[in-house]
Amino acid sequence: MSPSALLDPLRLRALKSAPRGTGPVIYWMSRDQRAEDNWALLFAQEMALDAKVPLAVVFILDASFPGATRRSFGFLLRGLAETASTLKDKGILFRLLEGNPPESLDAFVRQAGAGAVVTDFDPLRVKRGWKEKAASLLPCPLFEVDAHNIVPCWAASEKAEAGAYTLRPKLSRLLPRFLKDFPPLQKHPFGWEEDAPPNDFSGAFLRAAHVDGVFEVKETAPGTKAGLALLREFLQNRLDSYAADRNDPNRNGVSGLSPYLHFGQISPQRVALEASKTAVSEESRKAFLEELIVRRELADNFCLYNPAYDRTDGFPAWARKTLQEHQTDPREALYDRSRLENAETEDPLWNAAQAQLVRTGKMHGYLRMYWGKRILAWTSCPEEALEIAIALNDRYELDGRDPNGYAGIAWCIGGVHDRPWPERPVFGKIRTMTLAGCRRKFDVEKFIRRFL
Repeated sequence: MSPSALLDPLRLRALKSAPRGTGPVIYWMSRDQRAEDNWALLFAQEMALDAKVPLAVVFILDASFPGATRRSFGFLLRGLAETASTLKDKGILFRLLEGNPPESLDAFVRQAGAGAVVTDFDPLRVKRGWKEKAASLLPCPLFEVDAHNIVPCWAASEKAEAGAYTLRPKLSRLLPRFLKDFPPLQKHPFGWEEDAPPNDFSGAFLRAAHVDGVFEVKETAPGTKAGLALLREFLQNRLDSYAADRNDPNRNGVSGLSPYLHFGQISPQRVALEASKTAVSEESRKAFLEELIVRRELADNFCLYNPAYDRTDGFPAWARKTLQEHQTDPREALYDRSRLENAETEDPLWNAAQAQLVRTGKMHGYLRMYWGKRILAWTSCPEEALEIAIALNDRYELDGRDPNGYAGIAWCIGGVHDRPWPERPVFGKIRTMTLAGCRRKFDVEKFIRRFL
């Protein structure tokens, strides 16, 4: 692998070492669905410019992706259409393919006679499986670039971290090295000899949408432009009060950027750079960057190094033990998935939070914790609680199917990244949250009136 003038070497690793061919360079876009501020695309262009060959970006839509819905496919595809337009203006071919990702990629690479493939990093099991398969099929080298984390996940730590308190100092040491501005994506001077057929975004959406018909959310516009506009509005109007307002669901205190970060339509590094130079209270800036950098990158660490990130086997030993000891404790109520999904519990705050999720594709972060912990209280075992929480989160949240979701649910139900607390029925030593506790934090009735 030749050194890169643009890329820190710790951000890059080879998934398949092979002689580099003389043909085009392909960026297999997956997690980071944007044209600008994208280290993987910048590295792919650098390779293509060095070899004086065309550059193409390929996205492969897999309609069987776990948890994907009409809602998530709509947000993804409408954002990709904007990305394709930006790439076209830069002289870079964008191809939307459908099917099995590694096989479709291999077919495209062979047809194009590509010399190398670059892809972006994702710690989730399904994506890692795709890359392993692609590496076994491709006739050329395959490189992986962490374009999602500010500090590359594998560089930040080589093991699963116990919590934010162990990862934070490691990130702090490395941030000055990695938290730097991006070079611009260049107009690519080497075009494809033949015109490619137009991308069928509408057809792809119709073919994929049959998987699950959860309606799209009209209030949250997809795409890089919308994400950057929301970022500017947040920095200008709400970041200064973030520390005071973020845990009150009745205030518009959070950024709302999670869908754009999940789909990679904006870069977390761009968000951190802009927040770092905005004139606001240091308390609010520190609180926001803690969530954006430490907590978000802790979730990637959890999913990369804990193969059971979505199973109770992935809980710490103390949590598994205490949950087992309280397995037979009487529950205050038992609800199946259908009643939970339809917000049919005796807890109006939980019902309102679930209604917010279904209606808007989002749930306030403080309520997501309460929501997850109540599911543990109302199901027969931790395994059932985890299964239902993941299913509902991934079905309705615009930022579902994400390391943040898996880590957050594992924190709620299994004490991941937490510590033992005083023992309680059902929860054992897992931290609890109660309706009375929420009432001490914010105006619960006001929130309930808003969504019920």
